[in-house]
Amino acid sequence: MAAVGACFLQQLAVVALLALWCSHGAIASDPGLLQDFCVVDKMSQVRVNGFPCKDAKDVVAGDFFFSGLHMAGNTTNKQGSNVTTVNVAQIPGLNTMGVSLVRIDYAPNGLNPPHTHPRATEILTVLEGYLSMSAS
Repeated sequence: MAAVGACFLQQLAVVALLALWCSHGAIASDPGLLQDFCVVDKMSQVRVNGFPCKDAKDVVAGDFFFSGLHMAGNTTNKQGSNVTTVNVAQIPGLNTMGVSLVRIDYAPNGLNPPHTHPRATEILTVLEGYLSMSAS
């Protein structure tokens, strides 16, 4: 009878540990930044998760500048819209910041095809006319 009780206690301990292990849920976060900025070093042959950083003494103001958002895009296409994307490829100083910019130009009755932004949000500013949109 003592062996049955010991076996039951072992099973109970295993179930309790399993329940405790499964109950904590997912704990995740982004790591803290180790530096203020990490400008992409486009000449580096090293490829890691993201892009390698340029030496801080080689960083110039142009690494944080893009001049193309003032130009309207060509909207004579099937969707009647044009997206000008600005990310780390255009502004190397955006590396590791999780920031992208876009300018979307719409022709009358143009549309932006349905899409998602995992782990991201949008801020829209309409400069001229009006825009009907839906978010779900």
